[in-house]
Amino acid sequence: MKLLGAVGSVTLACFLLLLDQSILATATPVITSKFHSLPDVGWYAGAYQLANASLQPLTGKIYTYFSAKSTFLIFFFIFELGSLLCGVANSSSMLIGGRAIAGIGASGLMNGGMTIISGAVPLHKRPIYTGVILGFAQLGIILGPLIGGALTEYTSWRWCFFINLPIGGLVAILLFIIEIPDLTVKEPFSLALVRKVLPELDLFGFSLFAPAAVMFLLAIQFGGDNSHPWNSSVVIGLFCGAGVTAILFVAWEIRRGDRAMIPGPIVRQRIVWSSTGQGAFLMASIFIASYFMPIYFQAVKGVGPTMSGVYLLPSILTSLLFVLVSGAAISKLGYYLPWALFSGGIMAIGSGLVSTFSPSTTTGEWIGYQIILGAGRGPGMQVGMIAIQNTLRADQIPVSIAFLIFAQSFAGAISIVIATTIFTQSLTTSLGKYAPSVSAQQALAAGGGAQAIRALVPEGSNELAGVLRAYSKSVDHVFYLLVGFALVSFTFSWGMGWKDIRKKKDVPKADEKTEGGETV
Repeated sequence: MKLLGAVGSVTLACFLLLLDQSILATATPVITSKFHSLPDVGWYAGAYQLANASLQPLTGKIYTYFSAKSTFLIFFFIFELGSLLCGVANSSSMLIGGRAIAGIGASGLMNGGMTIISGAVPLHKRPIYTGVILGFAQLGIILGPLIGGALTEYTSWRWCFFINLPIGGLVAILLFIIEIPDLTVKEPFSLALVRKVLPELDLFGFSLFAPAAVMFLLAIQFGGDNSHPWNSSVVIGLFCGAGVTAILFVAWEIRRGDRAMIPGPIVRQRIVWSSTGQGAFLMASIFIASYFMPIYFQAVKGVGPTMSGVYLLPSILTSLLFVLVSGAAISKLGYYLPWALFSGGIMAIGSGLVSTFSPSTTTGEWIGYQIILGAGRGPGMQVGMIAIQNTLRADQIPVSIAFLIFAQSFAGAISIVIATTIFTQSLTTSLGKYAPSVSAQQALAAGGGAQAIRALVPEGSNELAGVLRAYSKSVDHVFYLLVGFALVSFTFSWGMGWKDIRKKKDVPKADEKTEGGETV
């Protein structure tokens, strides 16, 4: 019973974690219409992902020194608090702040969940339970747009956040009453322990990385808008500040060596940087498609949040199918590299096809194009983690996986802000070309909802076709980014190596070399 409770609570927590990353996709057009905040789309995902990514490298070290159960509950409480603040938000700024708090809490959940399972599950059963947990959790990111659309249309967009509270309460109760042993003996909590741990967390490195990332995202978001052209002092200053701070961060991390927030000796191994690059650019593509596909369906096709979620089913179901097929094939045949290459190549083809969407795109076309996109997306979601787990020494795997998750979160944050900048600037240009009487400022304030967009022009006006074409062209320009990211993911995949995971993994000693060719 204790084992079932521990596994069940961790599974639900990881499901909520990944659900929270995609549930806003179909709700975003409604939220932007409510708050008149279309330019803030990038920050709804970016604030969450940035906070998550910034703290990700630190969480592994925190779990090393403190009780896994207590630490997990603290992170989970912060995640739930952020969800509550988002649910009661009365402005776009408050929503972004709530997303950042939720991201802070989320940073410790996946690592913490795997740590709890390591302590609660016998060694020979861990692969089975880990597979079940990750498989169920991935349904969260896949089903998020559909669930978010239904909640938005039939209740309120606020329930996209409130849904975390009752389920989260159940998770907290289960974990609180269950005794979960730690994998290693931990010192009792004390101020002396805190003073001992603080130098190991590389808080100075974090204090350099976070401002660099925020300044970079702000520069991208501000650049080219009506108030801050690309050559303005504000944008140039932000880029310069981000660059200088990033250089200081890299220099500090090199100086710290193995004790760095992002350990260089591990990151430099080929299997780590190639798997991380493959996963990061794939995740960036997934997030962009998840957020902007519903904008196309709601703004251009004129459907509601629920139907925009239903319209995503071709890619959702195909992704789920290929996750299962690729996982079974890798277990049976032993090789993950073909699936990594398949993922990047098919994603590039699918992305190119969806970038041709227009107001006249037929049902058969958008279904078929999404099937191809989903077929490429599914296999790539797990190959990086499989490659790391089956190549590195056991003591290097947690840090490497934390770095992979960090890179995916950071790539998601950066990509959404870049995509939003491309979208808003393209919309401004396209409206001037296809619907010159419609103010770009009004269009951006209207958000992405079907009704708000159609209210921009008088009923029966011929200019509605121009407005829809402008929105469609702007989404297409964002999808061009997907093609580039998929090709970069494909390129990184080649570094993952040709390895048969059916063979017993040879665990290299400290002075031997891994498959990537670097001393470990």
